[in-house]
Amino acid sequence: MLHVGVTGGIGSGKTTFLQVWERLGVPVVYADDMAKQLMVTDQDLKNQVIRTFGVRSYHTDGSLNRDFLAEAAFKAGRVEELNRIVHPAVYRELDMQKKKALRDGARLFAHESALLLTSGSPVMCDVVVMVACPEAERIRRVSARDGSSPESVQNRIRKQPDFDLLAEKADFLVRNDGPPGSLEYKAEALYRELHERAAGTKER
Repeated sequence: MLHVGVTGGIGSGKTTFLQVWERLGVPVVYADDMAKQLMVTDQDLKNQVIRTFGVRSYHTDGSLNRDFLAEAAFKAGRVEELNRIVHPAVYRELDMQKKKALRDGARLFAHESALLLTSGSPVMCDVVVMVACPEAERIRRVSARDGSSPESVQNRIRKQPDFDLLAEKADFLVRNDGPPGSLEYKAEALYRELHERAAGTKER
């Protein structure tokens, strides 16, 4: 089984790419969604967050106080501190999901993370795929999707890694700059290539 890590900036199309793979039967984990879920369901993780950032990190009903954490972590420059708490829990759950996929006989297992090439997690992956898209198009897509202003989207992009510099670390660079449907076509083509490669690999 091949473990494929998929990364790319906001609005690049990596979710669309992976939705194609999901339809083709590939088990896919979205690391950001998993982190948000674990911060609510994993009691040990919740306790660490509370010890580090305070009881206001959660509402009285147990849900995550996103506004408070945005202030306490992101605006206060403590993002790395939060990541050091959350990432180990995510990696543990990711490893469990990977083992399940292997038991189920999957040839490919994929997980998506914007920080894949900056957080050290590529060591878990056999292959890294980056989905790339021109910044102007990314801004247009996210603005249309979220109703955000182009300026706010651009600010969010600036806070992410420089994917142009990280592209050389990826095994495959999938450019999402063609006509409608072209990304889906590229996703299917890469799926076939890696699925065939996985058929010849020794299970791990």
